[in-house]
Amino acid sequence: MGVDIATAEVRAIASDATGKVHAEGRADLPQPSSPLPGWSEQDPRSWWPATAGALGRLTARLGSRAASVAALSISSTSGTVVALDAGGEPIGAALTYADQRAAAQALIAQASAEARWRELGLTIQPSFGLAKWGWLVASPAASGKIRRLAHASDLVAAGLIGHPAPTDWSHALKSGYDPIRGEWALEATSALGIDEHLLPEVLRPTEAAGIICAEAAAATGLPQGGLVRLGMTDSCASQLAAGAGSPGGFVSVLGSTLVLKGASRALVTDPAGAVYSHRHPQGWWLPGGASSSGGRCLTIAFGHQDLAALDTQAAILGPAKTVIYPLPGRGERFPFVAPEAERFSLGEPRSAVERYRAMLEGVAFVERLGYERLSSLRVEIEPPIRAAGRGSRSEVWNRIRATVLGVPLLAVTGASTARGACILAAAGTLHPDLQSATEAMSASGEPVEPNPSEKDALEESYGRFVDEVVERGWTGSFSPSWKP
Repeated sequence: MGVDIATAEVRAIASDATGKVHAEGRADLPQPSSPLPGWSEQDPRSWWPATAGALGRLTARLGSRAASVAALSISSTSGTVVALDAGGEPIGAALTYADQRAAAQALIAQASAEARWRELGLTIQPSFGLAKWGWLVASPAASGKIRRLAHASDLVAAGLIGHPAPTDWSHALKSGYDPIRGEWALEATSALGIDEHLLPEVLRPTEAAGIICAEAAAATGLPQGGLVRLGMTDSCASQLAAGAGSPGGFVSVLGSTLVLKGASRALVTDPAGAVYSHRHPQGWWLPGGASSSGGRCLTIAFGHQDLAALDTQAAILGPAKTVIYPLPGRGERFPFVAPEAERFSLGEPRSAVERYRAMLEGVAFVERLGYERLSSLRVEIEPPIRAAGRGSRSEVWNRIRATVLGVPLLAVTGASTARGACILAAAGTLHPDLQSATEAMSASGEPVEPNPSEKDALEESYGRFVDEVVERGWTGSFSPSWKP
């Protein structure tokens, strides 16, 4: 079984050793609140009841087969953290991945371990769990009460096994854990006033966290004594579900934002901080980056319209004459770090359809620039590139992206975080290791070939796009490989 603790809901699925999904269960979570600008809080006491509810629905649908559950794993959103008291109960609200209140703590953490972060290719952000843990420890409301710091996945795992759970090095990466040395960055946690004893034990993803206790079995319908294996963050789990878990494999996840994730035998370090790497349990690395561009730009501009109809019209129109960088707000974080970056348009669209088409192309240009960034860091990228996420359901957009990239795409459906959590649970249980589990259980895909008739026009537009971002100084020392 795989559990995905997202922001709006908990989703649980049951899969066999081939990756076939047999049942699923869901439960809603309360929407995050924003007491102050830049804050994003959620009630952490809702996580376990929602997870138990989703698992209860899942086991009810499985019926007698629920007794044969071999293992379960949990994935949650990177950067969502909470403080716990002596009884393992949450103190106050959880700070979600979108919370930006810990800007001062991020600066302290960055400065106190600069050399370590440089080696890891990380730049500490306010959204990171490390900065937020520093804020929680300093909060007068929690002063003297905190006995443990945790991620969402840790709290739910504790509910399943009946005692405090270890965390994994994937969820812990942005909370200050160094996967190269296998240790917490104590110089950073100390600078933030975080006592070492507040930090959870860290183990490798897929390692056993414990077994399902009697209380959890009664609440969920799971078999008592079933194994709980440690998971990875939501983006890493989705990457595994898409089948991009072995060196050279990459997936572009096109949802509200565009995220590029892949696997490399060597650690990839980016001095600019646009690319960072998680560690795979089998020793290799999972480099990637997340752009601020993506499907949200279409939602903002065309959310009230029929996007399927616009897709059809965009296909008929062909390549746009206008070039757009479709940023929904100010600032870009990948393929380059440019806080001052903002949307631009080279030329004016002649119609709403051309504007729509130019935005599809603009996201594809960001995607290509992202792979050029990775290539400049000596990352090996083997086609086909997998395409996942809601945006990858558009055949027109996929064809544009394949043409801009100049390589085939593999449009993958069903590459969900919960499926990736199933794969993590199966590693060492139904399969010898995570690589073999990924190869056997990841989602299938449909090939998408480039469109030769549009290649030259899109290549010209991409050149204009690159010239503009370079001219604006956004790329810094990174020199895109495209040449006019």
